[in-house]
Amino acid sequence: METFFTTSDKIQHIIKSFNLTKTLFVSSIIIGEAHTGKKSLARYLFPDTPLVSGENQEEVKAALENHDELIITDFEKLSNQNSLDFTNKRIIATANYMGNPQLIDTLFAFIYTMPPLKDRPDDIEYLKKLFIKEACSTLIIDKKEIDTDAIATNLTSNTESLKKSVYMHLMKHSLNATEIESILYEYLLKHLDGNDGYREFLGLYEKPLIKAGLKKFGSQLQLSQVLGINRNTLRKKIHEHNID
Repeated sequence: METFFTTSDKIQHIIKSFNLTKTLFVSSIIIGEAHTGKKSLARYLFPDTPLVSGENQEEVKAALENHDELIITDFEKLSNQNSLDFTNKRIIATANYMGNPQLIDTLFAFIYTMPPLKDRPDDIEYLKKLFIKEACSTLIIDKKEIDTDAIATNLTSNTESLKKSVYMHLMKHSLNATEIESILYEYLLKHLDGNDGYREFLGLYEKPLIKAGLKKFGSQLQLSQVLGINRNTLRKKIHEHNID
């Protein structure tokens, strides 16, 4: 069974409204940004209801003929919305945007707005911990060594970008030297070309080395001593790589 966690008042209102109208044959649509949990919420509320995607016109048509209750995701992708008949059916649709407001108002008795993840701080923390647990299991990482507060969360694509930011952080902080060399090898094998490859790809090594050193030591003088290079040479490389 699908699980759904939220402390958002707006989403709690959606859940309560659906629970109050579950016995009625009325249609509802949840509209909001991509990857905000609309499909998961619909699945949580109606776990036994067939689900189809608006990306497949014929599948939706067949499902409407065979079922009185149906979840239609990606509703905005349906090209035949004007021909739809939801009479005596309970349709739960999800969409990333409104589309035709008049048509939506005609087809659906209830129109709900799903808030983006950035407006749901408690939900972010819950999902972050969930993705950390999942990533640790997938990547075989010891969870005890993870500083969860150090993970910079990207919410530009809601749960999709949040999950990616968690995985990327854990991968970057768990790789050893051999694995890093292997990644560089594969990248260079694919991209190495031209007549000045050494100079072109030298920044792959020098730039992160200098940036990490400046952050760690906070001093160009100390970093030049650690790296064993002249301070003027270090300044030149900082300028070449546009390091702030």
